[in-house]
Amino acid sequence: MITLYGFGRVHPKVIGETRDLRVQWALEELGLPYRVHPLDHTGGEFDSPAFAAISPFHQAPVIDDDGVVIAETGAILLYLAEKAGTLPTDAPGRAAVVQWCFAALTTVEPPVAMIQLSDAGGLPSNGEQRAALVRWSHRVLDGIERRLDGRTWIAADEFTVADILLTSVLREIRRTDLLADYPRLRAYFERTQARPAWQRTLERYAERFGVTVADIR
Repeated sequence: MITLYGFGRVHPKVIGETRDLRVQWALEELGLPYRVHPLDHTGGEFDSPAFAAISPFHQAPVIDDDGVVIAETGAILLYLAEKAGTLPTDAPGRAAVVQWCFAALTTVEPPVAMIQLSDAGGLPSNGEQRAALVRWSHRVLDGIERRLDGRTWIAADEFTVADILLTSVLREIRRTDLLADYPRLRAYFERTQARPAWQRTLERYAERFGVTVADIR
């Protein structure tokens, strides 16, 4: 059985934003058996020698699949998709999924994550700096909007782990108006959020932290 090392205790402000959500969603979506090993972030458990031995940067999530230990969400999701047999078997299809996993984490996430941090007070910024981040975000969102022309999912005809990563990144700006001018992107986001596996993930995550699903949507 796969063990997911995730968060068990964090600062209340980040409940619902932690990256173990991405991995748990993939596990639910792919139907792979797993258990969650919750870690106390606020209590310093991430700095313990035991966790440092499996997480090079003292970060979660990490999975242990019967001795195969993997950190970094993109690497984890691609491994899980490979294990579940859901990656395309043709080289172009496989490359498209890998490309959009990388795009979600390295092109789309940097500006939207900084906007989220700025709005939450975790990143010093002024109006001019935020405006620059918004312009940066619009450049990448424009590209996704064009990509979704005539498409249901971002990388392939079927839902893939690339959709999990991209949607998880877009959740970081769900409470802003940044998606207002992108009808295809908004519809795409709503499709992903309506998936039964995502709803199960939210319920199990909320139970782990003792909150309601409404608190973390």
